[in-house]
Amino acid sequence: MSLLSDLTNLNLSETTEKIIAEYIWIGGSGIDLRSKARTLPGPVDDPSKLPKWTYDGSSCGQASGEDSEVVIHPQAIFKDPFRRGNNILVMCDTYAPSGEPLASNKRHAAEKIFSHPDVAAEEPWYGIEQEYTLMQKDVPWPYGWPSGGFPGPQGPYYCGIGADKAFGRDIVDAHYKACLYAGITISGVNAEVMPGQWEFQVGPALGISAGDEIWVARYLLERITEIAGAVLSLDPKPVKGDWNGAGAHTNYSTKSMREDGGYEVIKNAISNLEKKHKEHICAYGEGNERRLTGKHETADINTFKWGVANRGASVRVGRDTEKAGKGYFEDRRPASNMDPYIVTSMIAETTILWKP
Repeated sequence: MSLLSDLTNLNLSETTEKIIAEYIWIGGSGIDLRSKARTLPGPVDDPSKLPKWTYDGSSCGQASGEDSEVVIHPQAIFKDPFRRGNNILVMCDTYAPSGEPLASNKRHAAEKIFSHPDVAAEEPWYGIEQEYTLMQKDVPWPYGWPSGGFPGPQGPYYCGIGADKAFGRDIVDAHYKACLYAGITISGVNAEVMPGQWEFQVGPALGISAGDEIWVARYLLERITEIAGAVLSLDPKPVKGDWNGAGAHTNYSTKSMREDGGYEVIKNAISNLEKKHKEHICAYGEGNERRLTGKHETADINTFKWGVANRGASVRVGRDTEKAGKGYFEDRRPASNMDPYIVTSMIAETTILWKP
């Protein structure tokens, strides 16, 4: 095993200028990540200088076997914490050979919204709190839970320490450092309310980059769980009963919200979100009705309400924002399996472009 490890960790720069680029894309389910690697003649730091590539879309649920070719367009580059050196990870989106974006390509539409002059002028910032659950490899049960049984009730696990409270910290810490190495604006991690459930935060990130960074952070996490022999779950309610679900709370601000007088802009934006509550809920993740029950720090899925420091609200405003009269707010509705391209662009469209 030591020889295998040595070969895996070879420093290519000692013998060649060539690098390895791992191309990452989203599969047909809209939540599954796929990737494959190719050799490039030298270092690249601009995605527009990377070659497009193709893959078998019929094996990813994105094309028929009779016309299976899907084209991937490089969109964002990150440093590769697995291969290191000058090797890179490349976040891509997906297109038919005709040039039309695939139905599962949500980045294309999001980029149109973020490139709109009115949206660009507002410099929308996002901070996304990605919750997830570590699962056992051989049985669909949370990491660290007794086989076929339950741990003690919730209470001691949130931000807890100790072998009887924190399950999977080695995975979490490895992921944290991998994200920092890759260049993702990860801002923190913590254990969540349900044992085996954790959260990492990405942001503040500007516009389309928030979606790119969340997807690559998810990719890194799934690669690390693969190595550790665990399974990553983004199910918004992985265990029935008196256990917290998993969300992706999305913190948001615009330039106008961050400036003096921004609190009124925030309240107007929340009013717009309330008017389009149903549309947002439909786009905020699969299975969210199992999570948004009005219990376990959620608002009921059919009801929109907002408040200051209220974790049972659809949208929460922080005390600091209220006091300063400017700042940001938190949309608590998105599920853990949401598509960040959809959620971030939809919030921008509703709060900046849409006129009720």
